[in-house]
Amino acid sequence: MATGKVKWFNNAKGYGFIRPDQGGDDLFVHHSYIQMDGYRSLKAGQPVEYELQPADKGYHAVNLKPTGDGEAQPDNDPASA
Repeated sequence: MATGKVKWFNNAKGYGFIRPDQGGDDLFVHHSYIQMDGYRSLKAGQPVEYELQPADKGYHAVNLKPTGDGEAQPDNDPASA
């Protein structure tokens, strides 16, 4: 599985984007792709693992699972500033 961090996630709209650890374009993620119990939501900076699925515009992150302790970590990437 690939790994990355949540760039942002909009709970109201149910989607967001993942920044892959391997670099490259950000990946779209829909709440229905999140594998977890309870309310499916993500926090900016949260580490995740996922599978890539080809889509019309690049790839989507699917079968996504939060990793580690589940707490969001600050995204210290200067490119995001």
